[in-house]
Amino acid sequence: MTKKKELLKIFLDPDEDDVVQDVTNIKQHLYKVSKPLYLINNKNSIPQLKAYVPPLPPENLGDEDFKKRHNLKYAYIAGAMANGISSVKMVQAMANNGMTAFFGAGGLSIESIEKAILELKDTLKSKTFGFNFIHSPNDPDHEMAVANLYLKHNINLVSAAAFMRITLPLVYYRIKGLCQDLDGRVVAPNKIIAKVSRVEVAREFFSPPPEKLVNQLLEKGLITEKEAELSKQIPMAQDITAEADSGGHTDNRPALSLLPTMLSLKNKFSNKFNFPDKLCVGLAGGIATPESAAAAFQMGAGYILTGSINQPCIEAGISEQAKKMLAQAQQADVAMAPAADMFEIGARVQVLKRGTMFAIRAEKLYNIYKNYQNFDEVPQKDRAQIEEKFLMASFDEKWLETKEFFTKARNLKEIQRAETNPKHKMALVFRSYLGLSSKWAIYGETERSIDYQIWCGPAIGAFNQWVNGTFLESHENRQVVEIALNLLLGASVCIRGSWLVNQNIDLPADAFCLNPVSTNELTRLISQ
Repeated sequence: MTKKKELLKIFLDPDEDDVVQDVTNIKQHLYKVSKPLYLINNKNSIPQLKAYVPPLPPENLGDEDFKKRHNLKYAYIAGAMANGISSVKMVQAMANNGMTAFFGAGGLSIESIEKAILELKDTLKSKTFGFNFIHSPNDPDHEMAVANLYLKHNINLVSAAAFMRITLPLVYYRIKGLCQDLDGRVVAPNKIIAKVSRVEVAREFFSPPPEKLVNQLLEKGLITEKEAELSKQIPMAQDITAEADSGGHTDNRPALSLLPTMLSLKNKFSNKFNFPDKLCVGLAGGIATPESAAAAFQMGAGYILTGSINQPCIEAGISEQAKKMLAQAQQADVAMAPAADMFEIGARVQVLKRGTMFAIRAEKLYNIYKNYQNFDEVPQKDRAQIEEKFLMASFDEKWLETKEFFTKARNLKEIQRAETNPKHKMALVFRSYLGLSSKWAIYGETERSIDYQIWCGPAIGAFNQWVNGTFLESHENRQVVEIALNLLLGASVCIRGSWLVNQNIDLPADAFCLNPVSTNELTRLISQ
């Protein structure tokens, strides 16, 4: 005999109720995330509370201290994508809607970065926005020039990315301007949100600036004695983004093990140093659906950061052809390839595999670099393939172009080293292919589409699956803010649904699955 369903009464608040025979239509009530939800067993004469779900509007997700520290309504960041893919327009859209974003300064000239700074300062005024501060192991002078530029223009928030250790320019940026308020508390005007995937790197960011580097800055006259002394009381970064399997530079770490590890480290270093302000850990890598966003917050992430899913958006600074390729990708359509900026040490980036030969060709170039000391030693068949299909020029012609690039960049050390070391010359020429391949994708060079380097992780496939058959299926309809609010609202619905399940309420399979909705509908759902 089938068990008779309980008669449940759903109260949205003490003055409003809706009687239903079962919970099959509970979905509409879960979506009312700003209201509490009570499920009453009305089968007996004495009503009994079966379950309770508190309000969970999207602005309540994440760490409250993190939001206050950065003056945000939502604990959501659009991460930096190099070469201006995270564009001025993207940063403006996020900042104007209670979130933040980092301009993709990596790979750009000082002049290009400064142009973006001036535009964003003029349009956003006091709203929160930041710039990428990427590690440049082959060009420390450029790294220092970036630090000086950010200090010159009072850019008070940066995303420190691809750092394998703390460097002098990063320490300079962090501690310049340190002072004390009337109560004696250290005031640090320049904030760093560090993106890390390794514990040893996270330890350095959750520690005070290295004393050795602080002393070097002091000896150079770049900081004051007071700034050096106060630096002992602050961490390099109060906020760390645990970067799981993501696009671009990545160690392919699984989020399920990485985030708890970083949270444990945060607690340990909070107790060790007893910093006056709270440390925080967010999560990036693989966040592409309401379920993954909900999982991040439920695991304890103070905020979430997205990247791959923003790249096909209207605001992204990349070509229509590349956006179309991204919008068609599935989760397995990614591969690891050698990185242009750290080619010689074997660093790798995750890129789109579908529709491009870049990953295969870049891997071949790296293997040849490892196995030969000079391009003339490379077998004739391989040399011909590289010159005709990869470089589309002779090796010597490509070296002249590469030499001109480093001359304009005022990096004469690389030229001098290459002219005395044929292996390094080979590396620089190969790196030119890797570097240009990302620009071909940005500018939409159709004749080089087979060589597009498009940074993305498997999250893009999960996102495309989620939006399949909806208005967001086409990249032409994708906007960063609309996607962010869909993920946040969906996370609230998922979490509220899980609270009911944990109170033994049997819900329909789709009860807390949110399909993407328009901005107007998002506003209505969040405010009702």
